[in-house]
Amino acid sequence: MNWQILGGRVLSDRGIKFDDVSIVEGKITSRNDIDAQIFNASGHLVLPGIVDVHGDAFERQIQPRPGVEFELDLALFETDRQLISNGITTAFHGLTISWEPGLRSIENGRKFFDTLRQIRRRLLCDNRLHIRWETYALEALDELLEWLKSEEQAIFAFNDHTTSMAIGGKQRENLTQWASRSGLSPEGYLARLNSVFSRREEVAKSIKRAASAALERGAVVFAHDEASPAERIKFRGLGAVASEFPTTSDTARVAREAGEHTILGAPNVVRGGSHTGALNAGEAVTEGLCSVLASDYYYPSQLIAAFKLVSERNIDFVDAWNLISKNAAEAAGLSDRGELLPGKRADIIIVNDDYPASPQVVAVFVEGRLVLDRGNQHAQRPGSDTASSF
Repeated sequence: MNWQILGGRVLSDRGIKFDDVSIVEGKITSRNDIDAQIFNASGHLVLPGIVDVHGDAFERQIQPRPGVEFELDLALFETDRQLISNGITTAFHGLTISWEPGLRSIENGRKFFDTLRQIRRRLLCDNRLHIRWETYALEALDELLEWLKSEEQAIFAFNDHTTSMAIGGKQRENLTQWASRSGLSPEGYLARLNSVFSRREEVAKSIKRAASAALERGAVVFAHDEASPAERIKFRGLGAVASEFPTTSDTARVAREAGEHTILGAPNVVRGGSHTGALNAGEAVTEGLCSVLASDYYYPSQLIAAFKLVSERNIDFVDAWNLISKNAAEAAGLSDRGELLPGKRADIIIVNDDYPASPQVVAVFVEGRLVLDRGNQHAQRPGSDTASSF
């Protein structure tokens, strides 16, 4: 079905202007189709769909409480509804594969991977895979690299939480949480952690092998939690094109000076700071040290963060929205989306910004298909005085 979105305030690279957007065969076009359906966007913003390069809030649908789990297809369908409702049209699920049993085990990861492949065509959002490989999960690596063979342009990220867990001084306050997530007793978890950490001499070689293989399979490679400029330079040399959640401003600066994307969490902006004491994302955006905001653990955060950056930090709206659309798509290697330009994929959201502190997604198009229309009064057929229900 082709569409004309009329009367809205449309985001372009030069700002917001009243304009119309035409959709033909799933793409934005400069030509009009006289038989197109009409969507009346009067009074609302017309924006590129949000691209989320790192989101793991789906874990709350799988395991809403420790020891309580739901079937993966139910969890993914609910996750998909949440994504669309928050304007996210492309989502990379941050699937952590660790040496831990339980939620982040290779066994659970395998079930997630298989289920996503089985139901993907029934989902509304473009659901993709972001494999967060805990670099001490040595036995899982070969299987993860096999997954990449069948995943189109997945993200593969290097993730080392093991070192800080083993020697970072936070065991006392976090051990119970880590253990409950994995289904182990605190004593059992600590024993496994120490056993895994004893193999640290094997990790560097595995990282090099993983980087080479991931690139060969067409994955986009990120590095997570880089703690120093030296780490950024090291992972850059391995092909990691973005610094995901750098922990220091110097690390982020080295990446940005090289033209690389730096990714931080949108919840950090919404809450006014990091819950772990890491970089303040709002300040990083203002200083030019952050180019992409991801949902991280809270899907509504990207939409809210963009508006908050405008109202509280005087960021231009175009620049603020690019953090969650154009720049995010670029970081993920997706050149076909993120902007409302002819030839681009028609991932478009309609937003009511009457109350900028709590913007509301009114409608969502994914590849030209209307998948959400909260008003049920906007979609009209040409020549009709009455609205169609979708």
